[in-house]
Amino acid sequence: NNSIFMDKITLTIPKEVRMVTAVLQGAGFEAYLVGGCVRDHLMNRIPSDYDVTTNATPEEIITLFPKTFYENTYGTVGVVIGNEEVINGEGEAGNMSNTEKNIIEVTPYRLETGYSDARHPDKVSFSSKIEDDLKRRDFTVNAMAYDPIKDKLVDLYKGQADIETKTIRAVGDAGERFAEDGLRLIRAIRFATELGFTINIETQEAIIVSQETLGKIAKERIRDEFIKILMSDSPMTGIVMCQKLGLLKHMVHELEEGLHTKQNSAHSYDVFEHLLRSLQCAADKKFNLEMRLSALFHDIGKPKSRRFSAEKNDYTFYGHEVIGAEMAKKIMERLAFPRKTIDLVVTLVRWHMFFSDTDQITLSAVRRLVAKVGAENVWDLIDLRICDRIGMGRPKEEPYRLRMYESMVEQALQDPKIKASLDAAFKKVQQATTQGIQSHANKVVQGPVSQLISSQSQNIPNLQQNDVAVAQQATAATAAKILSQKIL
Repeated sequence: NNSIFMDKITLTIPKEVRMVTAVLQGAGFEAYLVGGCVRDHLMNRIPSDYDVTTNATPEEIITLFPKTFYENTYGTVGVVIGNEEVINGEGEAGNMSNTEKNIIEVTPYRLETGYSDARHPDKVSFSSKIEDDLKRRDFTVNAMAYDPIKDKLVDLYKGQADIETKTIRAVGDAGERFAEDGLRLIRAIRFATELGFTINIETQEAIIVSQETLGKIAKERIRDEFIKILMSDSPMTGIVMCQKLGLLKHMVHELEEGLHTKQNSAHSYDVFEHLLRSLQCAADKKFNLEMRLSALFHDIGKPKSRRFSAEKNDYTFYGHEVIGAEMAKKIMERLAFPRKTIDLVVTLVRWHMFFSDTDQITLSAVRRLVAKVGAENVWDLIDLRICDRIGMGRPKEEPYRLRMYESMVEQALQDPKIKASLDAAFKKVQQATTQGIQSHANKVVQGPVSQLISSQSQNIPNLQQNDVAVAQQATAATAAKILSQKIL
């Protein structure tokens, strides 16, 4: 296979990963790193995981390592790595990133035929040639293989050149690649969004032609790619690409209702662009998934609620937050989001119109709002309002009225009754900690105490429903502070 080597290059690979390839090669087999980890190293990014491909069969792989598991029909063997599991080897220590499971997946070179479900091959057979494995890959930037022992790169489809020009291009015939796996349609956009690349024209055209294939893909798989787009640095760009290439209507068709839906004079953009700009604001501030979903969906009910008021000579959107909350719930249930995520996003969408004249609103009204959304969520509501404002085209994030409102929320959270109830709830958590769930208590430092109590309600003796309600009055910051003082 010497004729296929395209380049000699040295990449800094974690020693445990090098050891896996060294063991395979020491037994007379070929072994390469393949896919996204090679791409990431060439781009000076830290890979999230490492995949190895080889001409060894699963049975041969298993005999070479002390601890493995093999429970699939695609030939992939999980090799458990660590200080003791992999046989001694040499190599420079690299950064293993967040490979928490300490498993390297080793897969034989594969040939795949037939994709009746547009997702999985009907038949998998093993090959002795690395070329066969690479030609079934999705995009050129993911179709490179690297030998970390010989420092040689196999690049049959000019993946390095596409990295240089920041291009996502299908391997071979794009239509064939998308027919093999419909999820690749969204993955093309996801990779372009995450990496800051563009999709080449032929691949774009194939996405448009193949868009109906998404109907065969499980909603959970679509959700996972959708989340990765949202959690990128440029989710607005990703959603725009989904819409332009015809995929958004197969993912969240409700968003397209906002296209060309003009708003009132307070807004600079139509509903669709406003939602995307609000989402981008949440991404720019590194907000979590729930906040990004809330920003994207907060005004999704506006097209259905829009009316023209002759009296105001402008559009009105009365009740759009109620309609939007119900729409967000249906969208997220359809995409099989976790119930906790759905509940939080629906709450934020439902109450995002809390903003009113601070000269007239009372402290008791603020307390009622805190009770409705939960004290642990009230600052998310404030942050959502900031994203909403930026998405309108307003230059200032926090005008005087919003700062005044924040001050009133702070006062409401200092209510002695809430503080006393919080103290009682944390004593309950402290008791549970002494009964053997210290690890769960530790988790509270990174999130609301309600997450602990809700998830462990069956494990905490004598837990009452009102304890859960009380716990939900705590902000994440308050939970961390009190726990660190009382327990940790």
